[in-house]
Amino acid sequence: MFADVALLSPPYSALTYEIPPEFPEAFRRPGLRVVVPLGESMHRAAVVLDVKEASGLPVGVACKPLCWVLEVEPLLREELLNMFKETALRQGQSIGSILGHALPKGLRSAKIRLRRLGSGRNESLTLAHIRRLPQTERAELAREMVKGDARLLITGEDAADGELCLLRVEPPWPVRPNAERQSALLEFLHEHGAVSRRALLRKFGPGACQPLNALIRAGHVGLTQESDEDAGGRTDVPPPPLDPPFELNAEQALALAEAGAALDRDEPAFRLLFGVTGSGKTAVYLELAKRCLAGGRSMFLLAPEVALACKLRRDAVHALPDSPVYLYHGYQSAARRELLFRELGARRLPCLVIGTRSALFLPVPRPGCIVLDEEHDASYKQDENFSYQAKELAWFRMRSNHGLLLLGSATPDLKTWHAAQSGVLPMSRLSRRVAERPQPPVEMVKLDKNTLFAEADALLAPESKDALRQTLGKGEQAVVLLNRRGYAPLIFCPDCGKARRCPQCEIGLTYHKSRERLVCHYCGYSVPFPSPCPGCGGTLFLPLGEGTERLAEQLTTLAGVPVLRLDKDSARRPGRMEEILAAFARQESPILVGTQMLSKGHHFPQVTLVVAADGDVGLNLPDYRAAERTFQLLMQSAGRAGRGEKAGRVLIQTRDTRHYCWQYICKADTEGFYAEELERRRVRVYPPFVHLALLRISFAVDSDEGTTILGEIAGAVRERGRATGVRVLGPAPAPLPLLRGRRRFHCLLKGRNWPDLRHLYFVAKAVNKKDSVRISLDIDPVNML
Repeated sequence: MFADVALLSPPYSALTYEIPPEFPEAFRRPGLRVVVPLGESMHRAAVVLDVKEASGLPVGVACKPLCWVLEVEPLLREELLNMFKETALRQGQSIGSILGHALPKGLRSAKIRLRRLGSGRNESLTLAHIRRLPQTERAELAREMVKGDARLLITGEDAADGELCLLRVEPPWPVRPNAERQSALLEFLHEHGAVSRRALLRKFGPGACQPLNALIRAGHVGLTQESDEDAGGRTDVPPPPLDPPFELNAEQALALAEAGAALDRDEPAFRLLFGVTGSGKTAVYLELAKRCLAGGRSMFLLAPEVALACKLRRDAVHALPDSPVYLYHGYQSAARRELLFRELGARRLPCLVIGTRSALFLPVPRPGCIVLDEEHDASYKQDENFSYQAKELAWFRMRSNHGLLLLGSATPDLKTWHAAQSGVLPMSRLSRRVAERPQPPVEMVKLDKNTLFAEADALLAPESKDALRQTLGKGEQAVVLLNRRGYAPLIFCPDCGKARRCPQCEIGLTYHKSRERLVCHYCGYSVPFPSPCPGCGGTLFLPLGEGTERLAEQLTTLAGVPVLRLDKDSARRPGRMEEILAAFARQESPILVGTQMLSKGHHFPQVTLVVAADGDVGLNLPDYRAAERTFQLLMQSAGRAGRGEKAGRVLIQTRDTRHYCWQYICKADTEGFYAEELERRRVRVYPPFVHLALLRISFAVDSDEGTTILGEIAGAVRERGRATGVRVLGPAPAPLPLLRGRRRFHCLLKGRNWPDLRHLYFVAKAVNKKDSVRISLDIDPVNML
């Protein structure tokens, strides 16, 4: 017998090994993790893809035998393994690479500790011990594992690897100016969030022990172990008050009945829950979860962001107090994610899993329903490591398990909406807010075209300031949205007439006042500020434009009390996001300033005013989805106003009041906007009227061979595109042409079917003979930059 396996670490190869004759039938199953020999002395973890009678290799070629198993029951059930195979095929990558990036770190380890207790034994064995055993004793050991008389232990983890270092202070850092190593550690933790002590020491070297200990003693850095209850933040932060229980209204009850009927049919099904902001979609999700669990099937409830996932978990624990609820997301430690993966793999009873997109990889028992809340959000698409779309993986799992995929949004993805209007995707509607609360009126506020470069508080128009003063005067709260973080997006040197730029990306550095640094938001490069201009040595600088940090500073002056700010920078410290949201819910501040993190899911009954400080941000990006994304962001943001007993109001500031999307936002006319946007897409031949893929090509700045290969790729791809009817646009410099010291080019492919687009990717790879030139394929791209 032979086994085809996929290595879980580089080179991620698919290889064939002989199954040792002493392996029982239980050790000969696809999805099982095993240890295989590689080369003369290396051992790697792998997953069995297939078991077969013949190796299929040429005569005279011998196969090495598998070393041992890493589990008795496969963690990767058949439908989950098939999903990974399908993803590898779709993305043109090896399945080993897909599995290696999807599985938690501990599940990719080849280390073995086996505890033997049967027949009066009391011993622990390592892989080296097992391999030295005679075949008969290895067979006996395998039988003992199957019977439970011997068990594999989770490899003991390094204490430093299980201890998380996290910030306990906010910038500016309370350390001496010459304490450079302490400042560097604080900056790293601010940038990366909670990090294991081992990872810090690995990053900064043994010399980091003394400054790290000094920071811990001073209380600037906390050292903790992640608890089961606190996988996503802190539990000592008082949560926002829960909404009082209420009966489902007629529309909610109908939506639940329609979703429940689809769930009960025991066949693959998908639906769209289209509900305006504040219409109570979460209540439908939780009632559906009760029904799914009562039927003996598990359910996924996914959110695009960790903050929303934590809120959904809180709501679920309140609504389903006797049901098992798990939280899973990428900000949890590797050890925590591994523990959850193992626990769910061994579980036999149904459960509710709440998390972000990566939760779809979990081996839950009998999945019967997957809900994607805010399904339009771009966060459901991953671009790094390996590219995947959560909606596609969710549908694959539901198709394999005869379950229901429910997509929920107040502003669905345009392709989702088109499918619903075409009759392909059944749709339920929630057209009214809970308790018949009215939608807040939306008003456009014209900004002067020079506002971006104006002084002080000129970003807010007089009308917006007056509205804020009126709201505060009535004791109500306001949310101000600005989707641009930092203090100022550009720092200009008047002596040489240039803005400070990142040397690796040629992109303007953003000034972060509290950190006293200039930061590149793409590669992470940063320098202290103020520091001399590298071009002329000047020390006089002018901050241009406004970010959330500067806007919060100005609004503090207007309000006369400190305002709260929620963005990626202010919420980096674990638990800080919960603190900010809870403080605003308790009305400790009248104004909350933030980026798009504020636009979805949050419920503050006292908020009666929402101001979009710069509605034009993102509207003119080189992306065919720019208008759609702006519409979704501002409609979602408008939905934060008037969710309580008091009526709300929304102001959107813009420099171009003539743009076609504004009329639909002012009338809350989602269907009208989608109709016009679909017609524009039809004329310009963009999705949903064509399949789209993006070839991303990059090479070092000083690479002459990269330029040569780029020309060869262009010729080969265009020639093959003409033969297959695929329209090839490019290669052309990407909108961000230089990142991390590499020149970037995009080649946009438009075709009638996915196989033709994937074929051009393989044509490009065949032309490229240099490892220094990187080529990747992005099917149905979301990020066009």
